Amino acid sequence: MADSPSTAPIADFSAAQTGGAPFNLLGRPARYTVLYFYPKDNTPGCTTESIAFRELYPQFQAANTEIVGISRDSMRSHDGFKAKLGLPFQLISDPDEALCLQFDVMKNKMMYGKQVRGVERSTFIVDADGKLVKEWRGVKVASHADEVLDFVKSQPRG
Repeated sequence: MADSPSTAPIADFSAAQTGGAPFNLLGRPARYTVLYFYPKDNTPGCTTESIAFRELYPQFQAANTEIVGISRDSMRSHDGFKAKLGLPFQLISDPDEALCLQFDVMKNKMMYGKQVRGVERSTFIVDADGKLVKEWRGVKVASHADEVLDFVKSQPRG
């Protein structure tokens, strides 16, 4: 479900990511950065979502948009997941949940009849000035990457 566009500023952050160099939100050359939060590497929904973003990556690049996946998994897990799927974009490791809390994606969920605290699948688009321009919470994987790409492509070129 998509929320209304906003112009809320996002606090700059630096985080460990695959590829070695730290991720910094502000000062990125891309017009937009897609931050997609997902529960866990190597699980069916997260694998499907990551593959969908991978398949559309050239179109995101053509729209001057970068993609970054974020979960609580370790860097080692991310490195393996990225290599296994051939992801052309980086993954951020957030084991202390600092980014998950900043973006308010930690939720209580029911899993196998037990309540567990986990990441609510969510996607955020941030512009080059660090403003939140669109967010999706409680994402369903099917066609989500297409919806994000359609939004980016619908924005006026500036």
